Amino acid sequence: MLRRFDLPDSLPLFPLPGAVVMPRARLPLQIYEPRYLQMIEDALKTSHRLIGMIQPQEGALEDLAQVGTAARIVSFTEVDDGRYMITLGAVSRFRLTGVRPGFTPYLIGDADWSDYPLDRGLQPETDPGFSRPGLLGKLRRFMDSHELSTDWDAAETVEDEMLVNSLSMLLPFHPEEKQALLEARNLTERRQMLDGLLDYALLSGDKEETIQ
Repeated sequence: MLRRFDLPDSLPLFPLPGAVVMPRARLPLQIYEPRYLQMIEDALKTSHRLIGMIQPQEGALEDLAQVGTAARIVSFTEVDDGRYMITLGAVSRFRLTGVRPGFTPYLIGDADWSDYPLDRGLQPETDPGFSRPGLLGKLRRFMDSHELSTDWDAAETVEDEMLVNSLSMLLPFHPEEKQALLEARNLTERRQMLDGLLDYALLSGDKEETIQ
């Protein structure tokens, strides 16, 4: 086991549309709702400091997606107005098998950890078929069409997994598309899906320009 703690059978859930945490990635968050402030305080009292990031999803169990990511609170700061500024570090994806009734103002979910053993490895995944120039070429066109900017020097040099996972988390895809990227079984599958989403977005943009 990668961590110095056992993965729990259940963990507090933080449903947030559009927010996914890919394997070995980090996510900064600002916490201000009272129930989630309580959740953070309770999580900080545990040995593992885990919370389950999961997207709301209509028609799913308790209106939540089937798969989320258990992430550890790796840093936190309490702001004068009572907010928490936290950074989460991904530990492992999990499959949500139930939501427990309880006395907390936030949801507690039962977690099955068996589907994603690669998440708990120390080494990043590799993708032998990855073409960085091809992906970055599409990314430049996508960013230009959406009037977005990025650190291109970092994009050229960062590890394959960090690049693919960061783009999967940060690009303005629909929540359903981000969920599909999250549930990809491995890095190759996620990169192929990311390629397809960029292709579709660029093709759709070209069609819109033609219609106009």
